[in-house]
Amino acid sequence: MKCTLNKDLIYEILSVVEEIPKGKVASYGQIAKLIGREKNSRFVGKVLSMSKFYVKYPCHRVVNYAGRLVPGWYQQRTLLIDEGVEFKDDNHVDMKKCQWNC
Repeated sequence: MKCTLNKDLIYEILSVVEEIPKGKVASYGQIAKLIGREKNSRFVGKVLSMSKFYVKYPCHRVVNYAGRLVPGWYQQRTLLIDEGVEFKDDNHVDMKKCQWNC
């Protein structure tokens, strides 16, 4: 069985990502809930793992539910710091201070 990504669903995800303001972050689950697919946070992560194809979207503003950065994406921290996002430690955004309230 071949897995294909639904273009409309990708657009929905990216539309939400585009709305995340500078200095704020959202979780994969939060985005899934906003598009009406609250059980599909892993799918959101899969779509955003291809962020190199979505250059105009601020995919760096998406972290996991605990604020953990994407492993191996070293630029993500720098991009978030440049926007004023606060961290609890080297790998975790302070979600209490920086989570997007939408």
